[in-house]
Amino acid sequence: MNNIVALLITWVITAVSLYIISKLPLGVEIDSPGKAFISAAVLGIVTAIIRPFLRLFFVVPNFLTFDLFSSLFTFIITVICFGLAAWLVQGFRLRFGIWSAIMGAFALSLISSLMYKVLESVA
Repeated sequence: MNNIVALLITWVITAVSLYIISKLPLGVEIDSPGKAFISAAVLGIVTAIIRPFLRLFFVVPNFLTFDLFSSLFTFIITVICFGLAAWLVQGFRLRFGIWSAIMGAFALSLISSLMYKVLESVA
């Protein structure tokens, strides 16, 4: 039961963060709050499915750089998942292509982190 509550909280925070991001001039467009919730669900599913395979792709570069760039590789994976989710959901668009995906993924991590900190301080 606790895992379901955590999953729902993550889904809501991601959806609200995506909707906030769509109001910023980053080129991330989401048609409605409902589309933000659908986009958050698709982003979560895409990340859960794709991330393990993409991590395998970055094993060699991580090994060769002694894990110095692991955060960069993780961010690249996040950008790929963000772009793939936008491609899959009608009503979730990236106006400036990869640049919107990069800025959107960065803003998503920043805004959702802030929302988790606020939620943590309230609870």
